[in-house]
Amino acid sequence: MSALALAVDLGGTKIEAALVDPAGVLLPGSRFRAPTGGGSSSEQLVASADSVVTQALATLPEGSTLVGVGIGSAGPITVDRGLVSPLNLPSWRDFPLREHVAALVASLHGSAVPTALRMDGECITLAEHWVGAGQGVDNLMGMVVSTGIGGGLILGGMAVAGPTGNAGHIGHVEVGGFDEACLCGGTGCVEAVASGPHTVRWARGHGWVGETGEDLAASYAAGDPIAIAAVQRSARAIGQAIASATALVDLDVVAVGGGFSHVAPDLLDMVRAAIAQRAAFPFVAKVRVIASGLSGEGPLIGAAALVHRADLVS
Repeated sequence: MSALALAVDLGGTKIEAALVDPAGVLLPGSRFRAPTGGGSSSEQLVASADSVVTQALATLPEGSTLVGVGIGSAGPITVDRGLVSPLNLPSWRDFPLREHVAALVASLHGSAVPTALRMDGECITLAEHWVGAGQGVDNLMGMVVSTGIGGGLILGGMAVAGPTGNAGHIGHVEVGGFDEACLCGGTGCVEAVASGPHTVRWARGHGWVGETGEDLAASYAAGDPIAIAAVQRSARAIGQAIASATALVDLDVVAVGGGFSHVAPDLLDMVRAAIAQRAAFPFVAKVRVIASGLSGEGPLIGAAALVHRADLVS
């Protein structure tokens, strides 16, 4: 009999659900995706969430046990009340996602199971520590560079959520030399500078004619000077943010993933070069920036870690 966790990952463009075993492996055929998006109504978001949870749970094999539900959500969240307010999903403010999913699972499964909610960045970091590039590292930040920029922390071998559940929200660390306004109310937040959509927007504002992060990657590979400048700018901001985070909590490793982290093969080299500017502070300059060891399954594996590795979650 297999003990399986239902993992749910809520992001700015999609929500996914899957069943995950105690080794961090997704059950084949159990992964389902539905759209979200900033223009979605609350009713549309609820329908997407209900759809993926229902479909994933329907694949629970006979004889297996559902031992819990783990939910990773874009932030901010309010962890003690199970509420989510994803910055890029304005129709959900203080939405009770934990209780909503728990009630749906109980009605479908016939009994209640433990249900945990944490920020998606914390889940990514748990996944890296469990089965990814951060195995064996006790002072780790996982970082996602995609539609937005998120992160999470493991310090002293334990996941750190903070009192509201938002510790590690590196996307809203302000970086020097940039003046972009951020949806959070800050100026020069690394997400507002270096995420995929914002990097594309900067490039288009400087005369580049592409539309997407994929277009930008192709232009970068072709040697387009504006695309190169845009990617270099993004990398510098990411490096500055990582250096600041390391100065604060003394990180050993940062594992970087997400779709936009692949915009250029040398992106992480440029990030490392920005961090190296802190050479006068060896404890900052020593941080190792590495590529994520996970595929696109990482957020779901991390959500499942809230169940299968609950002993590491504060």
